[in-house]
Amino acid sequence: MVQQYQSPVRVYKYPFELIMAAYVRRFPNCPLIPIFVDSEVVKEEHSDDGATVFIERRCKVEADAPRLFKRMAGVDYLYFIHKNTLDRRERALHIEVVNETFSNRVIVHEICNYTVHPENEEWTCFEQTASLDIKSFFGFENAAEKLAMKQYANSIKKGKEIIEYYLKELEDEGVTHVPRWSPPQAPPPTSQSHSTGSESKHSGLALGCIGLVDYKLDADYIRRYLGDLTPLQESCLIRLRQWLQETHKGKIPKDQHVLRFLRARDFNLEKAREILCQSLTWRKQHQVDFLLDSWERPQLLHDYYTGGWHHHDRDGRPLYILRLGQMDTKGLVRALGEESLLRQVLSINEEGLRRCEENTRVFGRPISCWTCLVDLEGLNMRHLWRPGVKALLRIIEVVEANYPETLGCLLILRAPRVFPVLWTLVSPFIDENTRKKFLVYAANDYQGPGGLVDYIDREVIPDFLGGDCLCEIPEGGMVPKSLYRTAETLESEELRLWTDTIYKTASVFKGAPHELLIEISEPSSVITWDFDVCKGDVIFNIYHSRRAPQPPKRDVQGAHGSIVSPATNNMQLIDRSWILGQDYSMVETALTCKEGESVQGSHVTRWPGFYILQWRFHCSPACSTSSLPRVDDVLASLQVSSHKCKVMFYTEVLGSKDFRGSMTSLESSHSGFSQLSAATTTSSQSQSSSTVSR
Repeated sequence: MVQQYQSPVRVYKYPFELIMAAYVRRFPNCPLIPIFVDSEVVKEEHSDDGATVFIERRCKVEADAPRLFKRMAGVDYLYFIHKNTLDRRERALHIEVVNETFSNRVIVHEICNYTVHPENEEWTCFEQTASLDIKSFFGFENAAEKLAMKQYANSIKKGKEIIEYYLKELEDEGVTHVPRWSPPQAPPPTSQSHSTGSESKHSGLALGCIGLVDYKLDADYIRRYLGDLTPLQESCLIRLRQWLQETHKGKIPKDQHVLRFLRARDFNLEKAREILCQSLTWRKQHQVDFLLDSWERPQLLHDYYTGGWHHHDRDGRPLYILRLGQMDTKGLVRALGEESLLRQVLSINEEGLRRCEENTRVFGRPISCWTCLVDLEGLNMRHLWRPGVKALLRIIEVVEANYPETLGCLLILRAPRVFPVLWTLVSPFIDENTRKKFLVYAANDYQGPGGLVDYIDREVIPDFLGGDCLCEIPEGGMVPKSLYRTAETLESEELRLWTDTIYKTASVFKGAPHELLIEISEPSSVITWDFDVCKGDVIFNIYHSRRAPQPPKRDVQGAHGSIVSPATNNMQLIDRSWILGQDYSMVETALTCKEGESVQGSHVTRWPGFYILQWRFHCSPACSTSSLPRVDDVLASLQVSSHKCKVMFYTEVLGSKDFRGSMTSLESSHSGFSQLSAATTTSSQSQSSSTVSR
């Protein structure tokens, strides 16, 4: 497996020329890196005007590995080829490093760039990418990979220290300014190329110019708003962010939100990407981003829901207090239903995210989670009413899946004897990392040393816990039975949160595409779409026909003749007897969409008639081009799930008279663009008469 690293953009608040003067001092060896033994210049070239300098070095590095590894490899030193390209005119340095030792077994490739800061020409930016591919290493590939990544992470930490060390050395020597390069006045000397076996300590610069891409993360920004991350953790964040930028244009969550999912999976990039994509799809489908602005809490919740926000803890984290023992959970479920309680909990979490951002600004340090204080005084067997516990478990499941790493600490106070029963019921549904954040105090234990005052300042301890701070949380009480709703009414509305959405879902099978019919009576109408590929890869097509297809039939025969539940949403409209180019025609180039991608686009219709949007199963090239089936393909073919895709889509038709604007930049006006994004910009590319952005 190829290991990759991507650094954030590190900013030196010094001019580029001064940074270069410090950089060159690390050769031919550097006392701050003991394993960097020596280097020699093997090639050096200068342009005629002196603006460009190319230097190739052969670097000698001590193999910092266990003695067993050294004996197996038969080497004490490793050699690397270090190429520098300096462009003084553009003020940029490009560095490329590859390994010479074990190049047939291991491939190391590193690229570094020093460039001028795009907003301040007196500052310098540094960025670094690297990849490691161990093809074979005497049967110890995994151990060698871990050792190499550990050593590389340690060297990354020293990189900025080295530059700052030599900057200080220059300052002590009285060098605080290096003039910029300017073209020579006299005729330039002829180009020269020579090789040498040694190098002066302070000779030769090197550089190359690689422009900054659109999206970068600054190292200072990471420390200020996200906290202290290891180099490899920074790399995981940047790579996941770049992947989202490429596949979810216009709907990118904030860095704090992405980081929570990485932490929830111990910075396993693939696992974090999977659960994050599922959560983004969930938010989009159920319009969770608009919950705080669109949902009005019923008066019953204002009166009887005994929870609310209350100042902050000692670490600046927002503090939420829930007097669960005083809450009539049975009455709330009977009077409001599970849906309203779920919306209430979701709104609390959404408000928590906002408060974390606000406290980050107020306290000047990253705050990404909140503290929850749960008072259980009054908890009894009434709270263990089975429908109420069932609703609680469902709420926990939704919160765990979509708000990971938002709970910093959970303080449970005045736990009664019945608490272990409740804990036994709910603890299996709580993530292990979350359970470690629970602190339980029985009776009045919270008042002593190690209790509440260790987490909350005395001046904000609520009055009902013996403090002096007035807490404006409802005292609760029993919900009047006259407000209870019938079981039939509650049942009909119980899951409305999951079905009341503008988005629809559909299954796509191998040999059974999903098709959607749109009838157009007025030419120049605009068909818009917004869909996410939740599972598998699909091919998206748009067809036009002057004749109406037969009434849609539901596919109940899946791939390989397997029976699919009639509830599966899969419609096929194009009759098998129809001939492409005669009975119907393709009006857009087919678009291949990968799993996890989000696609928005539009098509300006040229003729009236019937337009068919089709999502078709896409086979990977490995499956379609190989003449002999692979073992993995044969095993996959035995599983029906391997031939199933899932899409979530929304479509809309805009009349030509109702649309104003550029036809080549149209997007669906009801797209659920995430408000988790700091800026919801959409990137679109014109394709024929439609726009598809991915």
